[in-house]
Amino acid sequence: MVFHVLTLFPELFNSYFNTSILGRAQKNKTFSVQAYQLRNFSNDKKHHKVDEKPYGGGPGMVLQIQPIHAAVQSLKLKVIKNNTRTKKKPKIRTILFSTRGKLFTQQEAKRLTKYDHVIFICGHYEGVDERVAQYIADEELSVGNVVLTGGEIPAMMVIDAVSRFIPGVLGKTESLEDIKGSYPTYTRPEVYYPDSKNKKKSWRVPKDLLSGDHKRIEQWRNTK
Repeated sequence: MVFHVLTLFPELFNSYFNTSILGRAQKNKTFSVQAYQLRNFSNDKKHHKVDEKPYGGGPGMVLQIQPIHAAVQSLKLKVIKNNTRTKKKPKIRTILFSTRGKLFTQQEAKRLTKYDHVIFICGHYEGVDERVAQYIADEELSVGNVVLTGGEIPAMMVIDAVSRFIPGVLGKTESLEDIKGSYPTYTRPEVYYPDSKNKKKSWRVPKDLLSGDHKRIEQWRNTK
């Protein structure tokens, strides 16, 4: 699975997706994250301008349709060209982040794994030309009832969540959220003294978890 990100700040994605679990998964070619500089697709070859004032007035600048359209077309052609050797047509989904979009959930993350390539359009400034939503994006997604300065953080969040469903990313063992939902976990020491000089105050691990009785432990977790 390949995630393509159209952004004004492609460098933001390197440090996050090249480290830890996701970094190893990319290194093993389990999935791939490719960020593209939107300015490279601008018709303005001198200044690489991608934004303009909105018709009708209003605060700020809006990302123009031309560079976004050119970028999405270029990526789709690239994907199709790279798959000419196989008879299977790649499944491609283009997503625009928007506060009015469908709320992104764990179910939505799982749904997106059916695509071979997902293209994310990261807005910035005061948003994007409405024709991007009308004619280019297949859908709009929202990561919550909050307004951010751009679509980069939502893109990272969606890629992270979707990648967890890709076989081989998390290894053989499922995460605790995927098994039964999140429950409280503890580790050593069994007894922790927040004030080393006051042994009367302690934070302890629940006795059920120390019992060694798997049935008892499971019952305790189910009550949390």
